[in-house]
Amino acid sequence: MSLNLADLFEAAADAVPDRAAIVCGDVRRTYAELDAAANRLAHHLIGAGVGPGDHVGMYMRNSTEFVEALLACLKIRAVPVNINYRYVDAELTYLFGNAELVAVVADGEFAAITAAVLPNTPTVRHVVTIGAAADVDWGTVTAVDFHEAVAAQSADRDFPQRSNDDLFIIYTGGTTGMPKGVIWRHEDFFHAALTGGNPFGEPYSGPEAVAAAVPHIPEMTWMLTAPLIHGAALYSLFTAFCVGATHVLMPKFDAREALALVERERVMTLTVVGDAMARPLADAIAEHGSEYDLSSLMVVGSGGALFSKSVRDQLVAYLPQLTVRDGFGASESGVDGNLEIGADGLMRIAAKPTVRVVDERMRPIEPGSDEVGYIARSGHVPLGYWGDPEKTAATFPVVDGERMSILGDMGRMEADGSIVLLGRGSMCINTGGEKVFPEEVEMAIKSHPAVLDALVAGVDDERYGQRVGAVVQPRDGHDVPDLDALIEHVTTQVARYKAPRTMVVVDAIVRSPAGKADYRWAKATLQEQATGL
Repeated sequence: MSLNLADLFEAAADAVPDRAAIVCGDVRRTYAELDAAANRLAHHLIGAGVGPGDHVGMYMRNSTEFVEALLACLKIRAVPVNINYRYVDAELTYLFGNAELVAVVADGEFAAITAAVLPNTPTVRHVVTIGAAADVDWGTVTAVDFHEAVAAQSADRDFPQRSNDDLFIIYTGGTTGMPKGVIWRHEDFFHAALTGGNPFGEPYSGPEAVAAAVPHIPEMTWMLTAPLIHGAALYSLFTAFCVGATHVLMPKFDAREALALVERERVMTLTVVGDAMARPLADAIAEHGSEYDLSSLMVVGSGGALFSKSVRDQLVAYLPQLTVRDGFGASESGVDGNLEIGADGLMRIAAKPTVRVVDERMRPIEPGSDEVGYIARSGHVPLGYWGDPEKTAATFPVVDGERMSILGDMGRMEADGSIVLLGRGSMCINTGGEKVFPEEVEMAIKSHPAVLDALVAGVDDERYGQRVGAVVQPRDGHDVPDLDALIEHVTTQVARYKAPRTMVVVDAIVRSPAGKADYRWAKATLQEQATGL
């Protein structure tokens, strides 16, 4: 039974060859066309000396070429490695070296910075560029234009047999330190990140099951607003392939353009990353929704960052047909479940056999107790972090012969097995002995009509050890309330000790290209103001 990602894609491509697979701007690829294009690039990579197990960097914005390169690597059992296009020289040098890249596929706009870091990353021996890179000095590294590289290559699928043990690596920046490469086996990735490839029923057993099912699944269109360098976006892409769906990619997120694409492509499911994308989307619907036919849109989902209740309510108020889904998970664990916000304002994950709460000794906490612990996933989990045994041991401990994924998210398990999510333990603020999780305070702040986005972090305090601080981005045309007024608003939803005692107003909250919070920046911004007081 093969659960290799390339085998699964090829099964879908053979079953629905004429169905649209990818739409990006004015470029469209059917499943057959995407498969052939990926085969051509795969043959080029083989000719350039890339083989099974070799790591190939994906340094691109969203494009059809990104997807072709991703599939090309998987077809020849090479390992695609996502590269955040906002990284600076030092971060790129670290990632290229840590990942031991042998080749890089890069957008032309990133050619110069790629060439600049190559002298310090000697494992890279070949670069494929998309777009102009004529004036770049590549030194001893071979470089070729993407479309020239594939022009004379075969579209045949004459590749060696693949394995469920082939690797897939996702680099994640997280909130602290340099990026870390999460190592997945294809089989584990299929079950944990794609939830078995079938959102409508039981997990697929292999390519034969995909081939049998896909022709009978009604054609549907999904849209990604987030970059493919983000784990949750890759989960969505490969799940779409398993059900023969069309995926619309946005090279750069623009809320109003997203509405136009929903109308043009009859998008059914739209994926964002938290409020950073969902709030501008909701505002665009409020202002321009009547200009577009949005009747096809049935689901708006988020992965990698949480919706606030205020944004959820906005979206459903504007489009009553919508189902809003908040996926809980990470690059290190896949999709752990969907979050629901109860009438009590608490975020809960439904009971799931592979997700539980453990104490500091990694022992399960009894359901129904009030004890707070770490949310842990077992079963199909990653092997670890590439080249970092110390962090691997901390995040993926093996307890009684079972590997678990423990990211530091805190929660408590209720009697029915559901889990109340409290927040990331490493970000927890200890103010006078009281524990404050930033997420719940952020949700309260973002419910204020003048606030577009907010991050909460601890600020050093002589009396209390830490005090709660908030970095706030106002909506266009609105003035953020003063600190006293914000405290009064927040304390209608959370206890007064959780309210921010320091506030900094900024033009824009700093987040990753995928919308993930940069808590290092938030803490430094707050601390800088506190130091200057």
